[in-house]
Amino acid sequence: MSYLFIESAIPQLLCWKSHSREIDFKNMYFPLPPPPPFIGPGILTRTLLNAGVRVVALESHSAFLPNLQSLENSLDGQLKVIYGDFFRLDPLVTGTVKPPAVCSDKLFELLLHTIETDVPVKIFGILPQKKERNTLWRLLFILYECSSIFRYGRVELNIFISEKEYKVLTAKPGESRAYQALSVLCQVGCEIQLLHMEPWSSFVTNLKNKGLAVSKSMWLPNDHLCLVRLTPQRDLFSEGLKPTNSATFIFMVKQCLAKRKSRLTDRLNSWSLDNSGQLLKALEIPADVETGNLYPEDYKRLFEALQNSSVFTESWFHDEVLESIRNINL
Repeated sequence: MSYLFIESAIPQLLCWKSHSREIDFKNMYFPLPPPPPFIGPGILTRTLLNAGVRVVALESHSAFLPNLQSLENSLDGQLKVIYGDFFRLDPLVTGTVKPPAVCSDKLFELLLHTIETDVPVKIFGILPQKKERNTLWRLLFILYECSSIFRYGRVELNIFISEKEYKVLTAKPGESRAYQALSVLCQVGCEIQLLHMEPWSSFVTNLKNKGLAVSKSMWLPNDHLCLVRLTPQRDLFSEGLKPTNSATFIFMVKQCLAKRKSRLTDRLNSWSLDNSGQLLKALEIPADVETGNLYPEDYKRLFEALQNSSVFTESWFHDEVLESIRNINL
């Protein structure tokens, strides 16, 4: 499904909100193309250009390229247009990458001489509804691995996601319907800021009946499209959690929250950890805590403690972790 703003003031509002903290306009933005087949004037891109921002635009539809390239030629370097699809960034293939798939190093070679700030690049876009959850997982995986776009620093994502997925990302322990592995990993990895909530009625689609094919949600509200800012945490990595073992951390969290009412000690004991009670006591984590009631920061502390434990080995995780990585990157 594709969306088009009805009210032209909305992009200006969103642009203002996304600039609501101090920024350096040397930063460049990669506006993501809306999910195909989008029919519209690129109003958000134009709003960013009017705000004086230098823009690298990824366009996945060749039919739209001539107009964008004409605009590029008239702006004296403010706009760079690339034939590519952000959601096909750094595909797991061997050999030459064919457009609209695109490699992040091609994008960032345009920026290396300008990256001087803590947040080198800000990305704007709308996540495709049909692949929303998979896309969020992939973005989190490359964040923890420091690969793809995150090789270059704390790249900031300003993305439209459904309200139900926003509720999952920000869920708290004990919220049984919403609190999931995705919640823990996003809160550990990112600063999450809600910039704006816009009712679905503000958008039209290219559906024949002009209706909104909004996915239904039985347990979580889904009445809005949310503009959310995700900024990687400065202190994400430590001696215990590193890009090289982050896949194991992701797998551990997913395993713990597969059954949110199970006791954490039972999960640890299933991993052949004989001193789980002593470990939890040292971390000041209640021995009878359920996995769905453990805070994100405690999952990180637990993993760091396991990495430093002489009795814990992750060697038996190997095959499961590789399978988890493969599924996330599909």
